[in-house]
Amino acid sequence: MRLVIARCSVDYVGRLTAHLPMAPRLILMKADGSVSIHADDRAFKPLNWMNPPCTVRESVNDDGTAVWTVTHGKSGEKLVLSIEEVTHDSSHELGVDPGLQKDGVEAHLQELLAEHITTLGEGYSLIRREFPTAIGPVDILCRDGGGATVAVELKRRGDIDGVEQLTRYLELLNRDPALKPVSGVFAAQEIKPQARVLATDRGISCVTLDYDALRGIEPDTPRLF
Repeated sequence: MRLVIARCSVDYVGRLTAHLPMAPRLILMKADGSVSIHADDRAFKPLNWMNPPCTVRESVNDDGTAVWTVTHGKSGEKLVLSIEEVTHDSSHELGVDPGLQKDGVEAHLQELLAEHITTLGEGYSLIRREFPTAIGPVDILCRDGGGATVAVELKRRGDIDGVEQLTRYLELLNRDPALKPVSGVFAAQEIKPQARVLATDRGISCVTLDYDALRGIEPDTPRLF
C-alpha cells in the first residue's frame, strides 16, 4: 500500500464530471489496485475513488505541476490529481489479511444458508463456503439452477460497504475463465435502502434473510429481489 499526504485537486472524468478544489488530502493506493482520496473530516468514506483494475500514470505539466492520472482498466473513467505539494509519501507491505472474523449470528447465517442453499432459488448448489481470493474469502460461492456461478456476501445489517465489498469480489472472480460469468447476491437480515439501490444499479440481487426461518422456527423464506 502506498500512502500519500498531498495538497492537490482532483477531477473525475467519466459518465459525469466532478471536481475537488485544491486542499490537503490523504491518497491511498492499495495492493488490490484501488485508489481512494480522503479528507480529514469524513470518517472512513473517501471523497472519490477508483475500484480495481486501474493504472496510475505520473507526469509533469509545463508549469511544473505534478499530475497523477488514474485510469480504470475496463470503463476508461479517470481520476486526475493535480499535485501542488507532497508532505508525506510512503509504501508499506501489509501482507495477506486474515479477513473479518464474523460474530456468532453472521457466521451461523453463513452456515445455515450454505446448508439450505436452495433458499436462494430452485436448483442452486453449493461450491464452497469461504471461497479464497487474493483480496479475501467470498462468504459463499454457488451455482444457480442454470449452472452459472453466484457469489454471495452475507451481513447481519447490509450497508453500502457490503455492496462495495461484493463488487470487488465480482470484478476479481469474473477474471477467472473457469468461473465467469459470476453474478452477485447481497444477503442480510436487514438491508439499508441506499445499499439496495446501489446493488440494483450494479446488477446485484438482494436477499433479506430470516434467521429464525433458516433455523426452522418460522416457515417464511428469504425474499429475492
